[in-house]
Amino acid sequence: MDTPICDFVRRYAESDAMRLHMPGHKGAGPLGVEHLDITEISGADSLYEASGIIQKSEQNAGMLFGAETFYSCEGSSLCIRAMLYLCALQAKKTGRSPRILAGRNAHKTFLSAVALLDLEVEWLYPAQDSSYLSCPITAEDLSRRFKTSDELPVAVYLTSPDYLGNMVDLHAIGEVCHQYGVLLVVDNAHGAYLRFLPESRHPMDLGADLCCDSAHKTLPVITGGAYLHISLHAPRWMGKQAKAAMTLFGSTSPSYLILQSLDWVNAYLSGDYRQHLADFVAQTDTLRQRLTAYGYTLTGDEPLKLTISTKPCGYRGEALAALLQAQGIVCEFADPDYLVLMLTPKIGGDGLKQLEKILLSIPMSTPIADQPPILHCPRKVMPVRQAVLSDSETIPAEDSLGRVLAAATVSCPPAVPVVVCGEEIDEQALDCFRYYGIADCTVVREDA
Repeated sequence: MDTPICDFVRRYAESDAMRLHMPGHKGAGPLGVEHLDITEISGADSLYEASGIIQKSEQNAGMLFGAETFYSCEGSSLCIRAMLYLCALQAKKTGRSPRILAGRNAHKTFLSAVALLDLEVEWLYPAQDSSYLSCPITAEDLSRRFKTSDELPVAVYLTSPDYLGNMVDLHAIGEVCHQYGVLLVVDNAHGAYLRFLPESRHPMDLGADLCCDSAHKTLPVITGGAYLHISLHAPRWMGKQAKAAMTLFGSTSPSYLILQSLDWVNAYLSGDYRQHLADFVAQTDTLRQRLTAYGYTLTGDEPLKLTISTKPCGYRGEALAALLQAQGIVCEFADPDYLVLMLTPKIGGDGLKQLEKILLSIPMSTPIADQPPILHCPRKVMPVRQAVLSDSETIPAEDSLGRVLAAATVSCPPAVPVVVCGEEIDEQALDCFRYYGIADCTVVREDA
């Protein structure tokens, strides 16, 4: 597969032209990549009005993913905002209210998009207790919700895989959504590689109408590179409106380093990546078996995410992460209950062996019995938009009982809020704040 963006930038760099255009480094500098960092000069195309090399590269990506695919240089965050904008347009076109049913474990970017677009949100909670990072919704849950609703939503928004590597049955959920004429929108930020498994588990192949992939999370792409995918079965106008949706929220100065990275990975994915991935997943499965036999408790079913439930082996997640870091392994995420390790074929078999050796050198200890606070549904006091745009103040979390959350100021990772903007902070919320070490929160001023 060709790489039109990379080829153009390389030729330009080799031409040694005098760069009397942005950026200001003029192609030279201490990082060693400045010669490849350009702007929308003649022939370089323009991301949001693509008609040349960027359009060709995006078409290449679309062929790989079986969708209409568009690049983002601002991660999945830009794609999420664009997807919800398209949902808002769909609501207008179908005469529905702009209401989204969303899994409670949505990324905080979802909330900012809801506030900007003035959408209504109804939260989906799982039938059983789970981490606030997971929301194991089933097709049966959704079907019951639809049957008892006075008005159907314009879309269902789910995060799969979630931060812990759990995946919902998108195929079954998609069938329910389409039976009722509801869009299925998926935050697949952690699962770009799923398309290239021996049997695809990518949302575009399982019934999603819209989804985003953070290419940089699981593919060899520079940080910030992402995809917006629109299903070939989605309303045809969506593909035509995709660029306008992204322009509404995106920078007018996209990074050509990121664009080259997205362009290059097309050739990488169209080569022998599928076989490398299949071989690596098989090796990862063997590692899981050995870790389980040793005594580790693993959770999640995403192939390239190794999530350890740490308390059964006698450690809190942060403590186990510290032990690994002392031996040169830096994890993706740790909290009191879990340790998350993100794997890709770039680690290789030797990397997996090193990881196995270190994990098996850590002695099992007495299980820790305490459990996290149960996820609950706080009382909604005002819409997300009203809360976000209200006059606010930041106060100690311990002093926030009875106050209304204004901003989901949670760290990234995992960027999943315990309490949502517009909800009242109650005793259960305070328990969650204490458990997860949230010291401050931003609340609506009482005189606002």
